[in-house]
Amino acid sequence: MRKSVRVVSIAAACAIAGGALYGTGVATADGDRVTEAKHSAEPHNIGLLVKEIDEYYGTTLDGDGVYQASPKSPYAKDVAGVLARARQDIKRLADRAERHGDRPAIVLDVDDTALLSLDYEKKTNYVYNDKTWKEYVDKAARPAVFGMPELVAYAKKQNVEVFFLTGLGEAQRPAAVKNLAKAGFDTSLDRAHMYLKNKAEPPAYLSDCATPEAWKCTTVQYKEGTRKHIESTGFSIIGSFGDQHSDLDGGYADKTYKLPNPTYFVE
Repeated sequence: MRKSVRVVSIAAACAIAGGALYGTGVATADGDRVTEAKHSAEPHNIGLLVKEIDEYYGTTLDGDGVYQASPKSPYAKDVAGVLARARQDIKRLADRAERHGDRPAIVLDVDDTALLSLDYEKKTNYVYNDKTWKEYVDKAARPAVFGMPELVAYAKKQNVEVFFLTGLGEAQRPAAVKNLAKAGFDTSLDRAHMYLKNKAEPPAYLSDCATPEAWKCTTVQYKEGTRKHIESTGFSIIGSFGDQHSDLDGGYADKTYKLPNPTYFVE
């Protein structure tokens, strides 16, 4: 995540929401793309927007003081719809790739695609802070996004390789690996299967936008370039999963699956 540019916090969300825009744009799974703020005569009220987000996730505070999403929430239902479509595609596309002599693979973003960050967003009032975010990630305590470990297990049964591609920094690799394992992702989490942003020693395949002296890759360039690299090693990416359009843009995947996330927007 946090990715190259975090565009929307709750403090600016009313500009993105623009009245009806909240319900049909950024928050929707596999919905229409929204890349620019649209303004009504009076922007959406921030207090009401927070309430809408809580209702969307079915947010509750558990006995440990952690904000949790409800498995019966509209959010959970939207995620289930995306993953149901993915399950229908995976076997068909995996079989097709193997018939062509390719090794099928899927690629997953981590933040709010594999692991849910709702507790952080609530406790920071949807305002990103680099220090508190890194502390939160290092706790390795995020729950899985509903249904994602099961989707990974299903893909592996179809002989599909699973890769993770995240904007988390290389220093957070141990925490990310620990958290994914704790959250139930029973798959390879080694360096060959987990790609994190390494600004100090960027890989050669990103040389067009990243050097040890300067990281200039946008989110799209970073993720597109990494998917291209994965395919260059002999895999055919049949599905790419993310909560941001910038996770998915740029090609090198047969299908893309946009999960819902109304809490921030990343270019």
